Amino acid sequence: MAEWELPADLVLAAEALFGDRVGLAGRYAELLTTDGVIRGLLGPREAPRIWERHLLNCAVVAELIPSGASVVDVGSGAGLPGMVLAVARPDLTVTLVEPLARRTVFLSEAVATLGLDGMTTVYRARAEDCAGKLPLADIVTARAVAPLDRLAGWCLPLAAVGGRMLALKGASADAEILEYEAAVSRLGGGTPVARLLGGEILQSPTTVVEVVRERDVTPTARRRKAGGRRSR
Repeated sequence: MAEWELPADLVLAAEALFGDRVGLAGRYAELLTTDGVIRGLLGPREAPRIWERHLLNCAVVAELIPSGASVVDVGSGAGLPGMVLAVARPDLTVTLVEPLARRTVFLSEAVATLGLDGMTTVYRARAEDCAGKLPLADIVTARAVAPLDRLAGWCLPLAAVGGRMLALKGASADAEILEYEAAVSRLGGGTPVARLLGGEILQSPTTVVEVVRERDVTPTARRRKAGGRRSR
């Protein structure tokens, strides 16, 4: 079996999350484990677990996103989770924000190959430079990009007031919430909430930190609290 093919024990989970687009998800898995590995966007050791660790792990985030929402995916890299959400949810309008040229080339090619051109856009920029340049989104996503305080400084300005940041996190989620809750508040966010998703169908649930953008803050305050490091 090729590394990108769907393992038999994950078929039910994949069908639950991707529905009749599971074949399209398989084509994306093939791109990630072939061109993605060759171009250095995905490590060779990740290829055998592309479905469990990456595609399904990201696809469960869709349950937190309302129908017809606009999504900005910050630090998209190889398209995780933004491309996965675009594949799973054709009702979403997705913008993939990525600063590195080799990654944006791969993303643009993947969007065209998978026929997602109409609803998915690739935007080459650093996340911190996007405020005021992209339409405000209903949802801003990020996966393994930065600590919660810096991430909120980049993501919350891209969300409409009342919109949400959904940050895919690992075991550090609760500790980051405790450490950075005050910083998130100063950046205009509500109380961060850690949510476990996919526990019914995945062996390892996905942890997502959800933050509502409650109010706008001045650009000066936003830059001061977000810190100076760049997104990947």
